[in-house]
Amino acid sequence: MRSHLAKQTRSVIFTGYPVIGSQDRIMSSGACLDSHQNGLITSCPWDPRIKGEFFYQTALSVPLTHVKDFINDIKALVKIEPKSLCGLELNYGVLVRYVTSSPAYLGKEEKALDFDLTYYRSKDDPWTPRLYEDYMEEIEQMAILKYNALPHWGKNRNLAFDGTIRKYKNANAFLKVKERLDPWGLFSTEWTDQILGLKGNVTIVKQGCALEGLCICSDDSHCAPNKGYMCRPGKVYKEARVCTLVTA
Repeated sequence: MRSHLAKQTRSVIFTGYPVIGSQDRIMSSGACLDSHQNGLITSCPWDPRIKGEFFYQTALSVPLTHVKDFINDIKALVKIEPKSLCGLELNYGVLVRYVTSSPAYLGKEEKALDFDLTYYRSKDDPWTPRLYEDYMEEIEQMAILKYNALPHWGKNRNLAFDGTIRKYKNANAFLKVKERLDPWGLFSTEWTDQILGLKGNVTIVKQGCALEGLCICSDDSHCAPNKGYMCRPGKVYKEARVCTLVTA
């Protein structure tokens, strides 16, 4: 049985590297197949049925005109606590890539640098504060509120989308096309209505909401006061409000 599985696995795992060609012609991110015969050997690493990858991402596009200042602010944070980005270092560090502006209605308004921050949070208890939670939250709020960054539509927490649609000058034109092509809202959900500013709000204010990015804290209860995490101003970007571990 084992040799049969091994032979079957070799027959489906792709080894024809390097892969050369245009990015828009990529068909798959890997051999994520699902078969009852191979014991999930070729399952995607994010398949919840296996003990695979588990991480979260914050991905923001900072306008090129603000990138230098943004990086300097992050350096100032790290200078305060050199270990503050250790959580990122465990998960690919900070990925950076250039993106250009686009005439698309919801395209980038100007040339920018994308910052992808990959981090871990408790899989069993989302209300457990993360390592150096306050530093990560300050970087997030700094990018969005101070440097007018645009969030990746699929890689962020709720707070990143609060009012985002207003940052796009052609948002109204997009919404008109959306209404014309999908008048019945068949391709809409409660979530898309919220992030597009059509109905409701992405911010959810409740106990512990800042830990999961459902809100920006304005009260200690939005953090984890029972574990010593209180709502405090940022260390470099003073307008930020972050969950900080307060020691006696």
